[in-house]
Amino acid sequence: MGTLTYDSTLSADFDDRTLAHLQIVIGAKLRRNEAFYFSWKDDASIGNGRSVIWVHPTIPISFKFFGSRPPSVNRTWVDELMLSANTPAGLHIVPEPPVPSEEDS
Repeated sequence: MGTLTYDSTLSADFDDRTLAHLQIVIGAKLRRNEAFYFSWKDDASIGNGRSVIWVHPTIPISFKFFGSRPPSVNRTWVDELMLSANTPAGLHIVPEPPVPSEEDS
């Protein structure tokens, strides 16, 4: 489990694979100086609710991974996460689609 820390006041745990894909999408949005909502379902251990943050380029964010090696990137998942980030509702975690095989390319 990795941790996303936002404005040094909020921390949320995600598995490393999910966190790596979120880092790519959030980084791309912030590089373009775009602010957006990011929402996720909370773990049952903290109430099973939902959290939402307003991600803005001036607010510090950090990604701490449990594992030492970065996971492989599923470009299709990045694209689907980016599509959600570009909606008025903002970024939310969608299920990872299968990685396309080389025969599908």
